Parts: sequence; C-alpha cells; structure tokens
Amino acid sequence: MRGMIEMALVVFGYLAGSVSAGIVVARVMGLGDPREGGSGNPGATNLLRLGGRRAAVITLLADALKGVIPVLAAQAAGIGGGWLAAVGLAAFLGHLYPVFFGFRGGKGIATGLGVMLAWSLPLGIGVLLAWAGVAALTRISSLAALVSFALAPVGCLVLIDAPALAIAAGLMAVLTGWRHRGNIQRMAAGTEPRIGKR
Repeated sequence: MRGMIEMALVVFGYLAGSVSAGIVVARVMGLGDPREGGSGNPGATNLLRLGGRRAAVITLLADALKGVIPVLAAQAAGIGGGWLAAVGLAAFLGHLYPVFFGFRGGKGIATGLGVMLAWSLPLGIGVLLAWAGVAALTRISSLAALVSFALAPVGCLVLIDAPALAIAAGLMAVLTGWRHRGNIQRMAAGTEPRIGKR
C-alpha cells in the first residue's frame, strides 16, 4: 500500500509538470504557440519576449508551483529520501516532456527551482540567489540557469546533507545542460539574447 502511494505521487508529479503554463498563458493572451516564436521555448523568458512582463510573471509562478505542489504533497504524506527526490524529478521531467503537449516542453528552470524550494527552503534560496547573481552580472538567463543548477547538487550535500536529493539535482543539472545545448552554442558565438530583449 505504501509503495502504491509513493508511485501515485511520482505519477502526480509528472502530470503536474506536464501542464505547460507558458503554452496555456500564451493561448489565453492570444500570443500563439510560444514553441513557434522567439526562442521556441514555452518558458517565462520567452514569454517575456513574446508577451511582456505580465505573461512572463504568470508563467514563472505557475511553472514554479508545478514543482512545489507535488513535493509538498509528498512531504505531507510523510515521504522522504529517494521517493521525495523521485517526485521532484518527475515534476521536472513533466515540464521538459509534457504528455499533454506532444512531449515538447520547456527547459525546466522555474519548475526545477520550485522543486528545490519545496525540498528545502535554504537549498532553493541558494539556487535562486546563484541564478540572480549570474543573471544580474551577465543578463543571460541561460547562463544563470546552467550555473545555478550545476551548483544545486553541491547545495544538497552541503546545506541539507541529502544524498538522494543531490543525485536527483545532478540529473536535473545534466538535463538542463542538454536542453540548453543551443543556448551554449549561441553563447560561444556571442549571439545569445539578453534578458528583456524581445
């Protein structure tokens, strides 16, 4: 019975992650499919380019909640350790490969941050501060994401001594690098868009 509850929460995490806020917000606001415009990513940064600050903020908050809610539900059910890590990773994977949108999702930064904030407030704040610091210095959202998520596994070990979460955070960091491979190429070429540029 316990195992069924844990598996159900992992599935819930994936399904929650699969609700692509950027696509929904863009449709409601008449912006079209964000996967077909701007950077082609249905995340907050691209919504900022396509629809302005309001669209970006709504998308950011909704995508973060997709990570927060499943993890909090798992914690409320008394689940920890590897299963808690799996629930958070499932929500992240749902955003990247959403079953409701043809498995074409975003890059998972807001959802991943939501997961980490729910795993541990100090961990989430640390990752958020790392993102904000790099973003403020460079104005490149993708670089901020890559650096902050690369530091997340270290934060899991140093700040909260959670090896299972560190493994999940490490997988999230690897997937973040893979999903940002085009951004990495553009950064190397000096053509990566800056934050706020449409």
